[in-house]
Amino acid sequence: MQLIERQRDAVRRSGLPALARLVTVAQRDTGQSAVVGRFLLGLYNGPDFPFCLTELRALDQDLHNDCLAVLAMDWSPEREVHELIENGTAIWQGLSSVGGGGEYG
Repeated sequence: MQLIERQRDAVRRSGLPALARLVTVAQRDTGQSAVVGRFLLGLYNGPDFPFCLTELRALDQDLHNDCLAVLAMDWSPEREVHELIENGTAIWQGLSSVGGGGEYG
């Protein structure tokens, strides 16, 4: 049980800063930010905001690694991804109004 908790702590230690970086990027107006926004929306609500994993190929290595760290953290979430960021609900609502909805391009 201690091993599982240590692993969870390690995933959280890398995942939380990665999530903060991704949220900052998602709020910008670039091609990569659109991909990151759709990724975050997909974690938030996959049925309403489907995300094609091949879109991760459009990201630079640092953003790609951040997405994987957040995905690992979300594998067995203690809280929903938007609840891990201050003002998360408002931020995710903003993301859904500008680039979500499952549209790719």
